[in-house]
Amino acid sequence: MKLTKTIFSLLILLCCLLSNIFAQNILVNVYGRKTQSLNGRWDAIIDQYDQGRKNKIYLNKKPVGKTDFYEYSFDGGLKLNVPSDWNSQLPELKYYEGTVWYAKHFDVPKDHIGRLFIYFAAVSYRCKVYLNGKEIAEHEGGFTPFQVEVTDLVKKTDNFLALEVNNTRTTDAIPAKSFDWWNYGGITRDVMLVSTPKVYIHDYFIQLDKQRNNQINAVVKIAGSQVNVAVTVEIPELKIKQKLVTDQQGIARTSISNVKQLQRWSPESPKLYNVRVSTAEDVVNEMIGFRNLAVKGTGIYLNDKPVFLKSISFHEEIPQRKGRAFSEADAVMLLSEAKALGCNMIRLAHYPQNEYTVRTAEKMGFLLWEETPIWQGIDFENQETRKKAGVMIKEMVMRDKNRCALSFWGMANETQPSKARNEFLKYLIKCSKEIDSTRLITAAFDLVKFDRDRQCFVMDDPFVKELDVVAINKYMGWYHPWPVTPDKAIWDVARDQPLIISEFGAEALYGKTGDTDTASSWSEDYQARLYKDNLEMFKHIPNLRGISPWVLFDFRSPFRFHPTYQDGWNRKGLVSDQGFRKKAWYIIADYYKNIN
Repeated sequence: MKLTKTIFSLLILLCCLLSNIFAQNILVNVYGRKTQSLNGRWDAIIDQYDQGRKNKIYLNKKPVGKTDFYEYSFDGGLKLNVPSDWNSQLPELKYYEGTVWYAKHFDVPKDHIGRLFIYFAAVSYRCKVYLNGKEIAEHEGGFTPFQVEVTDLVKKTDNFLALEVNNTRTTDAIPAKSFDWWNYGGITRDVMLVSTPKVYIHDYFIQLDKQRNNQINAVVKIAGSQVNVAVTVEIPELKIKQKLVTDQQGIARTSISNVKQLQRWSPESPKLYNVRVSTAEDVVNEMIGFRNLAVKGTGIYLNDKPVFLKSISFHEEIPQRKGRAFSEADAVMLLSEAKALGCNMIRLAHYPQNEYTVRTAEKMGFLLWEETPIWQGIDFENQETRKKAGVMIKEMVMRDKNRCALSFWGMANETQPSKARNEFLKYLIKCSKEIDSTRLITAAFDLVKFDRDRQCFVMDDPFVKELDVVAINKYMGWYHPWPVTPDKAIWDVARDQPLIISEFGAEALYGKTGDTDTASSWSEDYQARLYKDNLEMFKHIPNLRGISPWVLFDFRSPFRFHPTYQDGWNRKGLVSDQGFRKKAWYIIADYYKNIN
């Protein structure tokens, strides 16, 4: 019996030790807390052969004795900007896939008296984190945040933080071995040292009830399952002040009924309210909007009114800079072009984009579709890949669940039907709904085919019944020839559900004129003609509730080999890589202006 107890105790101890080196559940609204930026110029070492860990360069040792020497040094070498990708910072790293070590020294704030966390908004694609010579965390996934508590691990001054970052593509990764966008590596988003009280507000979820337009629901989580903690939720403009007490799980809940004079958020009027969540020790402020979103039959309803989704997709990339978008200024640039186009929605392709983009989009009045990079080629049989996907979607939903602009959680893009695929995606739906059951669930498919016997477009994938809204990628006139003229292109797809055309378009090199009937011309004229033809076809889709052309800007992709017209760029953008609008841009702008 004693031996059994000893083994059990050792197992518990081992689990505790292991838990310390894995990222913890993220804090809600980090940008609304007390933080110290760790951005800036970081020391870096390119480790092409993965020798850094073997040589323990995270110890950052310096020679002391006459015979001491080390075959590395962070001092006096390469420096890289954080946040940013490494590919755009050095010509030698343009196509680099492998390991780069980052390092930075920092001091703890002098007035700190609580707990400390290092928060990484995103590191691409996988990384290990070392602090003062010890491994403290690891994370996989290039587009979601993670954090690690360092309260008992830091010194007052001269802490040495090192990251081993690797962007090598693998078959079990998400996205997998190949994908149609640039494989940017590096610390691509903000790094922050976050200070909290000892007992702090870990999480909250505050939103308008899914059915009721005058009831606000709030759930607040205090870290450490603290019982009987007094929590206050305030919305001063609405004269709301609710006092709550946490239960055995450290959770406090309330439903505030009969809220008066509530202005619901919409693209036309993106109203946000200051919401204050506080305890005796901690306080967090955030701007939150309130709206109702639902599916009724084949309609999508926003604030009880049918809405047609005038969407566009873009990648997290500034094409003129040939690098990742990472700042608020970058977000404004991308979103301003979408606003000029007349959009009311953005599909954030094909991964959770940075929080500046999400929050700025909400302020500007865009509905959002956000998805994890389950994009073709995923190994649905691999249970480890499935677990990774579950973690990623939870991190995405945790980060953005308080954003009222977030309307769709996307489960996948262009996947092939199979039992393994279906179970994998059902698991992702389950993971998202465990945190947030209020958003609409969607996925994009490229399986629509023309049935010559019935003379209409059809799709056979029973999984669509798991979704609230069905989305279709279909490149008629580009990857698929027209089987009938556009005015006779009838659709019978997901007939009892709302349908979005989530991708369509063609590649065109800006400034290239040519034959309007020939795809091989790569001309703006052909792209414009194709857009007109597709818009004609859309008139014959009875359950169509939105479109999202592919794509706003030309973007970089190693998929694209044509030396004259592509040269490593996907040219389907309505705007060129230099920021010039193509002819098709004006066709969509006119369409969006005139459709309700």
